[in-house]
Amino acid sequence: MRNEKPIFRGVATALVTPMKGKGEVDYDTLKKLIDWQIESGIDGLVIAGTTGEGSTLTDEEHRDVLKASMEYARGRVPMIAGTGSNDEAYAIDLSRYACKIGYDALLLVTPYYNKATQNGLVRMYRNIAEATDKPIILYNVPSRTGVNIDPSTYAALADCERIVAAKEASGSLSQLTETFHLVGNKLDVYSGNDDQIFPVLAMGGAGVISVLSNILPKETSEICRTFFAGDLEKSRNLQYKLLPLIHALFSEVNPIPVKAAVAKIGFGENILRMPLTPMEEAHEKVLFARMSEWGL
Repeated sequence: MRNEKPIFRGVATALVTPMKGKGEVDYDTLKKLIDWQIESGIDGLVIAGTTGEGSTLTDEEHRDVLKASMEYARGRVPMIAGTGSNDEAYAIDLSRYACKIGYDALLLVTPYYNKATQNGLVRMYRNIAEATDKPIILYNVPSRTGVNIDPSTYAALADCERIVAAKEASGSLSQLTETFHLVGNKLDVYSGNDDQIFPVLAMGGAGVISVLSNILPKETSEICRTFFAGDLEKSRNLQYKLLPLIHALFSEVNPIPVKAAVAKIGFGENILRMPLTPMEEAHEKVLFARMSEWGL
C-alpha cells in the first residue's frame, strides 16, 4: 500500500441515495442508513457515486446530498465524495466543494460518453489533483464508461502526490496483476467488484468499495477482517458463500437490485431515477430468496 495510513482499509460502502415520492431525495432515510452502516462497523462511506445515482442528481441535489451525509456522519468514518464527471471543469468545481465541506477523499470516475485517450486521462486526473487538496481515488469501470485505465496509465499517475488509490472494476484480474507489477506500493487498490474481494486482497489490495455492504455490512467486512488477520481460508470461504447473493445483486444494472434490497430490509422506498426502473419480477424473486438465506 502507498501509505502507512490509507484512506480506509477494509470496506467502504458505495451508499445508495434513498428517494421517495416522485424521486426526491429521502434525507430521513439517508441519515438512518448512515447511522446503521457506521454502527455495523463499516470502514468508510462513498457518497453520490454510481450506486448513489450521482449521475442523475441535479447539481444542487448532488451538493446537498454530499453536505447532508457529511453532517450525519460527524467524522465517525472516512467519507469519500463521488465527484467525477466527463466534464473536467465540472469535476473540479464539485471536487473543490467536497473538499471545502470536509470530505476525506474524492472518487473520480473515468470520463464517460466522450471518453478519453490514455494521455487525456493522465492530463485530466493531474489537472483535478492540482486544483484540489484531498486524496484522490481513481475509478476504473470501463463497462459503464467505455474507457479503461491501462496499467501503464496507473503507473504514470502513481507519482502524483494526491492520487493515492484506485477503485478497480474492470473485472480483469490479468490487467490488475500488471497494474500491481507496475505501481508497486505507490497506489492503494480497492476492488470495485464484490465477487473479486478476496482475489484483489490476495494480490495486495487494501479492501473493497462495495455494493453488497449496503445490506450486509458486517459480513462483507468479515471477508477483509479475516484476510488481514491471516485466516485466508475463512475469508475465501465467505467470499464463495456470498457469491449467489452477489450475483443476484448484479442480475440487473447497479443500483437497480440493491435499491430493491435496501427497501426490502426497511430503509425507505424502492424508487430510482429514470432511466433506471424497478427490477423485473423474476429477478426480484431470486434476489429476495438469496437475501432470506442470510436472514434478511
